Amino acid sequence: QEHAYPADELMPLTCRGRVRGQEPSRGDVDDALGKFSLTLIDTLDTLVVLNKTKEFEEAVKKVIKDVNLDNDIVVSVFETNIRVLGGLLGGHSVAIMLKEKGEYMQWYNGELLHMAKELGYKLLPAFNTTSGLPYPRVNLKFGVRHPEARTGTETDTCTACAGTLILEFAALSRFTGTSIFEEYARKALDFIWEKRQRSSNLVGVTINIHTGDWVRKDSGVGAGIDSYYEYLLKAYVLLGDDSFLERFNTHYDAIMRYISQPPLLLDVHIHKPMLNARTWMDSLLAFFPGLQVLKGDIRPAIETHEMLYQVIKKHNFLPEAFTTDFRVHWAQHPLRPEFAESTYFLYKATGDPYYLEVGKTLIENLNKYARVPCGFAAMKDVRTGSHEDRMDSFFLAEMFKYLYLLFADKEDMIFDIEDYIFTTEAHLLPLWLSTTNQTISKKNTTTEYTELDDSNFDWTCPNTQILFPNDPMFAQSIREPLKNVVDKSCPRGISRAEESLGSGPKPPLRARDFMASNPEHLEILKKMGVSLIHLKDGRVQLVQHAVQAASSLDAEDGLRFMQEMIELSSQQQKEQQLPPRAVQIVSHPFFGRVVLTAGPAQFGMDLSKHKAGTRGFVATIKPYNGCSEITNPEAVKEKIALMQRGQCMFAEKARNIQKAGAIGGIVIDDNEGSSSDTAPLFQMAGDGKNTDDITIPMLFLFNKEGNIILDAIREYESVEVLLSDKAKDRATIFKGKMIPNYIIDSNLEMEHMDQKLPENDSHKQNSEEATSASQDVGAVSEEPEGESSDVTDPDSLSPAPADSDSISISNQDSYVPGTNEASAPEPACTQGDHQPQEQKTETESNSKVNWDNKVQPMESILADWNEDIEAFEMMEKDEL
Repeated sequence: QEHAYPADELMPLTCRGRVRGQEPSRGDVDDALGKFSLTLIDTLDTLVVLNKTKEFEEAVKKVIKDVNLDNDIVVSVFETNIRVLGGLLGGHSVAIMLKEKGEYMQWYNGELLHMAKELGYKLLPAFNTTSGLPYPRVNLKFGVRHPEARTGTETDTCTACAGTLILEFAALSRFTGTSIFEEYARKALDFIWEKRQRSSNLVGVTINIHTGDWVRKDSGVGAGIDSYYEYLLKAYVLLGDDSFLERFNTHYDAIMRYISQPPLLLDVHIHKPMLNARTWMDSLLAFFPGLQVLKGDIRPAIETHEMLYQVIKKHNFLPEAFTTDFRVHWAQHPLRPEFAESTYFLYKATGDPYYLEVGKTLIENLNKYARVPCGFAAMKDVRTGSHEDRMDSFFLAEMFKYLYLLFADKEDMIFDIEDYIFTTEAHLLPLWLSTTNQTISKKNTTTEYTELDDSNFDWTCPNTQILFPNDPMFAQSIREPLKNVVDKSCPRGISRAEESLGSGPKPPLRARDFMASNPEHLEILKKMGVSLIHLKDGRVQLVQHAVQAASSLDAEDGLRFMQEMIELSSQQQKEQQLPPRAVQIVSHPFFGRVVLTAGPAQFGMDLSKHKAGTRGFVATIKPYNGCSEITNPEAVKEKIALMQRGQCMFAEKARNIQKAGAIGGIVIDDNEGSSSDTAPLFQMAGDGKNTDDITIPMLFLFNKEGNIILDAIREYESVEVLLSDKAKDRATIFKGKMIPNYIIDSNLEMEHMDQKLPENDSHKQNSEEATSASQDVGAVSEEPEGESSDVTDPDSLSPAPADSDSISISNQDSYVPGTNEASAPEPACTQGDHQPQEQKTETESNSKVNWDNKVQPMESILADWNEDIEAFEMMEKDEL
């Protein structure tokens, strides 16, 4: 309210509101913003959970008075449903509860419900399709396909986007007696169920809203699908319709058969579920242990949760995606609440105090690494600790709610939380809706074509006294075998085809062991249908023709080998890149809480080898371009010099400031408005000469990130920064000195302990103020004035000198991952996982693996492989 109201979101680094159209577009992420005070609405029922009833009453009045739902703006149907419609309904639910109690909200007359109904009608035009699946976007004022709507041409939507409507829409129908909302949501769910892959009972990630064809045929429990499964089970709980439970159990059986590979949850192909679709997991699957608790399947919930917790302990936060051997795949963390949600439900189920310790760790990490003066900032990179100027509404709507409930005793609550069900956005809907305004006939269409074994229901809605014996060691005994799974082992995702062989033969050749000069390896390749072609430049190219394999099993081995080779090639490309660096503002009032990701230099001090980094006050040099002798050396001496990009080579700037006595340098992009959101991070290249004479560290910041430091100078004059390989712990920075301590107390209230530094001592995913370490790191040479700078994307870097063992992989249906989403490599595990020293892998930018068109099963497996990279964009759409 102090910094951002009435904007949709708070920008915690710049302490202002994010208003759509006024800030650079973030693409699909901005579809959640509708100029309807999103965060205010999304956090209404959180205030009541936190026993902030007076603040809730004031907030409701603000919503009624100020929020406009009739804006000419295109929004996501999914996000608007779960955040805004769900927020209004959750607010209404707790408002009528408070009114009934007789102390607060006595004036309330269903105003939030009236707004929810208005919004519901604004979302209905999206359902104007023959399938009943909604368009992904709708214009709040003009609907869909109206001349002024600017939407309605889309053909695809994600399964979660179309399948995460039933709770809010049914609640709206039950509250108002208007059945149309529940009818539309049920129709969408019915259509998805009809289109499931019948042999595997799995659904894909993306579906055509007009034809029902699966556009992306990979299947998991994370981004793009997650809340579809969640809403099937919760719709049964809230609405009491057995068909939802039958569908959920059918899907759950398939998930546990194919996707669950304890403790991992790996995506598979819906037509070939025995084959993994990728070798990494996204953070949104962290909700699944909580759903398994609701289902009553506790053992795999504990196992997966423990694996996720170990990843968090390694990186402080859960990366957006991580590999099966627990390396960072995508390094962002937009303060997602799914893991806290599962922690809460596991504690409710087991009563094990271990999960209170987990919650304590989450709170400590939030305060230590994400807390900034105006709120909590998303992590741009969990490895460097850099921040984004982003605080999504779900952080307050869900994270605060679940963490408070984790520690709250029953007497701390002013109402019984057990009387409500949580939506996917953690909004509260009362269970008594199940018996109210049942306007929908419960026609059971599920069992018309599905036979369900009775055992499928064994663990549904169980008696907790039977399921969780009074044994304090119960959950620990499940966790114990997994305690070192992240740090001390290198698990590999084993396909179900392999697992079914038990101790039988494993794939005959692993990509990491392959040597092009080994005759035995070449014979194995031939058996798998993989041929090796020697190119003129000394490299070799791998091509698979599945029909040439000795058998179908050999063809599958060949497929796995090619998958591994592509993954290995991508990883080795990543490892050629220098990791990003961190610029941490350590002076008042930042105290190390603002961290900016910076591009490294190919010359000067290597900050990865100087762990302490370089710390000093900043000074702007004259001339600002740093291309000639520095005229204000007295201001620069023993300082970190700030200079503008352009007009000469980076190395020349470095030499000039070093000569003036600077202890480090930060080059700020001269391209006005440039940001890590729209430009790839790169490393500053040398000038072609020997640069051994440059001994100070040099880092590069884009214009928007650099302006944070410049703005700080204007406001505070003396600004001290730390240049390092990654953000440092504040205790390390201040070495025992008194520093401001921000805490969240037992009520999750924020307090600022006014501890001050001695006067002579110096005083933080996907937005604007921090550069993304998950973006490209290319080499850039500064050019003389009048010539454009040569920005080299890693995908087009000149190849290293070829040797006889370097390999080009070719697959006509597969996308070879480049370094777009590359994260700086972590140390590889060494237990039985040695990579051959003599092999280098070079992937051509137009690499394709040629598969024979005659082999239909292989085509169906690979048809959407090239779309794996789209999962990240889908994850951004699907906040759960």
